[in-house]
Amino acid sequence: MIKVMLVDDQNLVRKGVRSLLELSEEIEVIAEAADGAEAIRMIPEVMPDVVLLDMRMPGLSGLDVLRELSQNDALPPTIILTTFDDDELVLAGIRLGAKGYLLKDVALVELVNAVKTVSDGGSIVKPAVTQRLLKGLENLHNDFSSLDQPDPLTDRETEILRLMAGGYSNKEIANSLGVAEGTVKNHVSNILSKMGVRDRTRAVLKAFELGQI
Repeated sequence: MIKVMLVDDQNLVRKGVRSLLELSEEIEVIAEAADGAEAIRMIPEVMPDVVLLDMRMPGLSGLDVLRELSQNDALPPTIILTTFDDDELVLAGIRLGAKGYLLKDVALVELVNAVKTVSDGGSIVKPAVTQRLLKGLENLHNDFSSLDQPDPLTDRETEILRLMAGGYSNKEIANSLGVAEGTVKNHVSNILSKMGVRDRTRAVLKAFELGQI
């Protein structure tokens, strides 16, 4: 059972998303927070597998939540929920550790699949979305730690990085390539080390910025 926490200042939105998720037998909503301060306090306590996080809240925003929890290494896999197709806001959230984003009018199947993917270690930063988000990157400074000139990747590492950009989990990559999941985990660790980033989402962003994929 995947444990999910909802963070949104609008009660109707939380009820709507909860009602969708409760249609899945594989997901349980274990907690809700109505603002950023409450989310920062509750998330380390309830330890959800996945957080669905609103970006625009009074007081502390979703970005504030991501920043605070990331700095304290207490950020679970998190999906941004927004009513706005706001490229710069989404990119800022991903830079702070979010695994992707969904609009609040998302269909049940897409919502459930996104929660499963992120819970399984994948991301929902799809290549087409990432390219659109990063098309103006020359005007935006990357504020996460990375190497300006990463060490060269092997052909297999580049192949795995492309699959990571597609949002695939280690298990799915292993099945696709016909190798053990542990082998993929080792390759992913090497990729992160060579690029000087701390997670796979930042590796994908850095690779698109450098034109590697």
